[in-house]
Amino acid sequence: MVPLILLTWPSLFLVLVHGLHIPLAEQVVLSSPEPARTGILRRFLIDKSLPGEVKGVIEDLMHAGADLWHASKHQVDVYIPPSVADTPFLSHQGDVEYTDSNVSFFPISTPSPSTWNLSSLSNSTFHESYHTLEDIENFTAQLAELHPDLVKLVNIGHSAEGREMVALEIAKSKGQNKKGHGISESEFAAKKHGFVITGAQHSREWIAVSTAMYLAHALVADASEPHSLASLLNHFDFHMVLVPNPDGYKNRQVVGPNEKCIGLDMNRNWGHKWKPTADFPFALDNTKNKKKKGPNVPTDPCSHWYPGHRAFESPEVNNIANYITTLPRLRTFIDLRAYGQMLSAPFSYTCKRDPKDAEDQIEAAMGAARAIKEVHGTVFTTGTLCEMLYRAPGNVVDYMYAKAGIKYSYAAHLRDTGTYGFDLPPHWIRPVGEETVNMIKSLAHFIVDKKSG
Repeated sequence: MVPLILLTWPSLFLVLVHGLHIPLAEQVVLSSPEPARTGILRRFLIDKSLPGEVKGVIEDLMHAGADLWHASKHQVDVYIPPSVADTPFLSHQGDVEYTDSNVSFFPISTPSPSTWNLSSLSNSTFHESYHTLEDIENFTAQLAELHPDLVKLVNIGHSAEGREMVALEIAKSKGQNKKGHGISESEFAAKKHGFVITGAQHSREWIAVSTAMYLAHALVADASEPHSLASLLNHFDFHMVLVPNPDGYKNRQVVGPNEKCIGLDMNRNWGHKWKPTADFPFALDNTKNKKKKGPNVPTDPCSHWYPGHRAFESPEVNNIANYITTLPRLRTFIDLRAYGQMLSAPFSYTCKRDPKDAEDQIEAAMGAARAIKEVHGTVFTTGTLCEMLYRAPGNVVDYMYAKAGIKYSYAAHLRDTGTYGFDLPPHWIRPVGEETVNMIKSLAHFIVDKKSG
């Protein structure tokens, strides 16, 4: 695979912008990967190595052209592309312990829209492959055409490169009271809660957008179909931004007239506890022996986790935040992500403070994790984002909870735990969708029961 070519959507998740100027030309579709080339996914175990040594090795790898894929308190995954894997550099890493696995890449190969059969969740071929932005737009248009009584498309603004951002609203307008008698649309709407779901803010997290589309399809599917979510429309109105980042890796806005890199990390650009600095994930720092530093220096715009000059600098983040303010009775927010198999509650900006609603949030998350396991045996862990990963200010989950007032706000890191990482095989799209359906059902039922209890 050529690591610096961008897909129309999602952008190729191995785009590495360290020291690279990426022109603002229209993105091109990668036709096929190099068949015999695979990269290495290297896992470093923090609890078996000195954090400082691991950090030094990983920083050297990234300077050589590797890519940080995942970090937590216990492990760090780094993808090493073929161009780096073939260099002698890899044999000089001291005594730091690691394990390797090979990663091959899957091209986008999608059936024709005429064969998708979106009238059925079970029989559709749509969820057998990853899709381009054009396919996703066709998917949403078809859902709206097939279910005009349930689906509404709302334009919420434009991306940095001018692409249209669309929210998918899925809601029933007619209902009944407890005695089975019809009630007015306004009365029915007032009885329901708002449920917000977003796909990948980081475009290399392909499975997040594919799962968001599966959930949208499940919401409009006939209630008789396996994995249908249709029954939840009696209690919730769903608001879904399938593609929060339609442009590509990070996002693709110009962040300064003389900067050699473009784009910022959308998930560090939200307006709660935002900071202009973003350290290397603290799991790699020996915090017990950490000396006081001088004044904070703004993060390098070429960093993967560059937070921008100010909160809401990203037009995509700003558009979603503005859209959220228009929605009534919001109770639940899910930010779909990859990877790690974790369901995490606020906070992300600190590990020293718990939300006032932490007990309810974690109880609901634990029930959702059990529900996920019931489908295919997939094990999810639960906790706060900071505990599960590392301290990261400006996170969307913190914003949705603390500023938008959505009590049950979560980040759901989907499969897997590092065997494939971001390059999850397409035949796992449907199983991931099915177990995520159970997660949504569990959270929804918990919230309804809690409200009525």
